[in-house]
Amino acid sequence: MAGSRAETRTGGRPASTGVIPGDYALSVGRPAQPAPEGWRWTELSDVARLETGHTPSRKHPEYWGGDVPWVGIKDATENHGRVLTDTLQHTNELGIANSSARVLPANTVCLSRTASVGYVIVMGRPMATSQDFVNWVCSEAIDHRFLKYVLLAERSAFLRFASGTTHQTIYFPEVKAFHVCLPPPDEQRAIAHILGTLDDKIELNRRMSETLEAMARALFKSWFVDFDPVRTKAEGRDPGLPQPLADLFPARLVDSELGEIPEGWEVGTVSDFAHVSSGKRPEVRFPEPSDEAAVPLWGGNGPMAFVPEAIFDEPILLTGRVGTLGSVFRITTRCWPSDNTLVLRTKQQSAFEYLFLQLRQIDFDSLNRGSTQPLLTQTDLKAQPLLLPEPEVLARFTVFVGRLYKRIDESEGESHTLAALRDALLPKLISGELRVKDAETFIERVSP
Repeated sequence: MAGSRAETRTGGRPASTGVIPGDYALSVGRPAQPAPEGWRWTELSDVARLETGHTPSRKHPEYWGGDVPWVGIKDATENHGRVLTDTLQHTNELGIANSSARVLPANTVCLSRTASVGYVIVMGRPMATSQDFVNWVCSEAIDHRFLKYVLLAERSAFLRFASGTTHQTIYFPEVKAFHVCLPPPDEQRAIAHILGTLDDKIELNRRMSETLEAMARALFKSWFVDFDPVRTKAEGRDPGLPQPLADLFPARLVDSELGEIPEGWEVGTVSDFAHVSSGKRPEVRFPEPSDEAAVPLWGGNGPMAFVPEAIFDEPILLTGRVGTLGSVFRITTRCWPSDNTLVLRTKQQSAFEYLFLQLRQIDFDSLNRGSTQPLLTQTDLKAQPLLLPEPEVLARFTVFVGRLYKRIDESEGESHTLAALRDALLPKLISGELRVKDAETFIERVSP
């Protein structure tokens, strides 16, 4: 497609003739802003084929399930900025043939345009999308990674491009009028390499943390859910543990209110392990971090804003109190829990990781006392029954999993630093304010 106009496959109304400038390198219509030296403003549809998506009929279950990944909004919100290799739902050849959906090639760049506007993913293999996306199949004139970073940099501008009363939507006349400021292809690739190197290290850290977390969960399940060492000893077999550790586990299970548990162990409650309290509403909050407000404000779904001061400097566990139930967070950095959360401070540090993993076993839906919205009370959480292992077993478990979580914390800390560096570089590189030769020192700083 290089050197020729890419075919646009959307139909509908023609491109808008108005101009809505973006922040850095994207605009609806050709902006008055001059391009950096050696760069040029061009219609995005001149260098990439614009495609939309469709949803095969839900009335036909035979259209669903198969080998064609189908990108929905949740896929984008959970993988913003990443390469997507699989999706939550799949369609098939029959679903594609009986709808307006199209299978698009790997490296297609996708932007959510309605409901949740501004989420960006790149297809890691051929996929179809819902109608909630606009998608670009890039020609040789535009590097798909460069386009991804342009869209990521312009996220705050998308609401200016959108309209609607019920929910915001970027309509196709505006999308068709997108103009992008392009450096030469070699410079596009260099910019994408600099930013991609940072993202690759962040992704590597994320995968390593997932592996370490899975190891911790597996050990917890073996010792405190399935009771593998106890069952193995009860059968007269070697539990495969060092002898001093194996000797800590009994060789018999007994009945309890939680079902069968190891002999000598007891049943307690959450209040045996932790002090439980509610979070607080801050006087001020800010959507983005700054030197004046760098402390995360946590809600039931995770960090939601930033505040000037912290309530806790010590490690805490947090779960939702109002509105959102079920998620449990392990927080080891300074934080401010909001008033829609419950905070747990362990009475002994040796129980911190154990309690975290135990809380993730709780059926929070069964504790919901809300009528108009979900509600979890302190009283109900405190009274939730938990297994009380022998203290020495718990201490040994904490030593093992503590090492794993320490590595996770270190990895997440490094990723936070890398993300801050990427976010600082992104608008400067995409706008041409910082040229590649001036940014090479950043790559040297983070390269192995």
